Amino acid sequence: MRPRDTIETVLSHEEAHPVPFRLGFHEGIAARIDDHFGDDGWRETVRDPYMAGCSVFDVPGKKPLEDDPTRAADCFGGIWRIDGKADHQERPALPEPDLDKLRLPDADTIRNPEQLEKCRQFIDEHPDLYIGASVWGTGLYETTWYLRGFENALADAAGDEEFYGALVDRIAEAVEAALDVALELTVDYVAFGDDLGDQNGVTIGPDRWRRFFKEHWARLCGKAHAAGKKVFLHSCGSVADVVPDLIEVGIDVLDPVQPEPRGMNPYELKAAYGDRIVFHGGLGSQSTIPFGTPDEIRAEVKRLCARMGRNGGYILAPAKAIRDETPLENALAVLDVFTNQEA
Repeated sequence: MRPRDTIETVLSHEEAHPVPFRLGFHEGIAARIDDHFGDDGWRETVRDPYMAGCSVFDVPGKKPLEDDPTRAADCFGGIWRIDGKADHQERPALPEPDLDKLRLPDADTIRNPEQLEKCRQFIDEHPDLYIGASVWGTGLYETTWYLRGFENALADAAGDEEFYGALVDRIAEAVEAALDVALELTVDYVAFGDDLGDQNGVTIGPDRWRRFFKEHWARLCGKAHAAGKKVFLHSCGSVADVVPDLIEVGIDVLDPVQPEPRGMNPYELKAAYGDRIVFHGGLGSQSTIPFGTPDEIRAEVKRLCARMGRNGGYILAPAKAIRDETPLENALAVLDVFTNQEA
């Protein structure tokens, strides 16, 4: 069975053994593993074992400023500080609620022939893998605060619904244009990133998410499904309150299923919704990976494979790529149990 066949099996809610996985490492911890083994040959065991992807358009597309490498401009015109552990927005592209000043990538910018050719070449080079195209890295909700700034966007959603709704409509038009480009490729799925949640729930609230975003997601998923593609959504944090809505609009795979936020226990989600959506992730990056023992990590991965993998509908993965500060012995335990599931 080819790796792509294994993915198709679990997407059809049928069991596969071993459970397919995705596993990424930040470069700092990867280099420490290189030192441990004395070479980097281990990397091939986790480099796109079942799935791989390309991107039709780089969103947010941050590029360092020529006169200040500690800062970058995103594709919307916002400025970010980029020399820390995480990027920090210093100036949003649209500091005032004025749609006349909104600048989103147009269809000609999104349809980059050179990038499309790279994607086609990548697809041709990986016939045995399940291949996806990343459509828009900041989705619909995240793009509102990339454009307006986080606090401004939340204030808009709560206090200026007419403006916020119009802004979301404009963003959705651009995202749909990117989707149209992705659907020109012979990929198996299209992928969106849109971090909807924090540790306690959907950040703007489930009712506002439904009001402003749900119909747009239904249209995007409907277009993808009509073209024969599955839809993957990456959304960090607690999205438990809208999982039924995500299923309703047509999301096929939900990632990363962080187990620490409210309502995101993967086993409970699987019991409630596992016959209608595929879960991707589930191994805690805020708990088990950094703070568990190697034996606890191995036990939890085996539990995920046994319980989440039952009847298919599951792709094993950490909630986030293995971070540099992870204890080496824990990173080695993750690597071992992912790649030796039958042991």
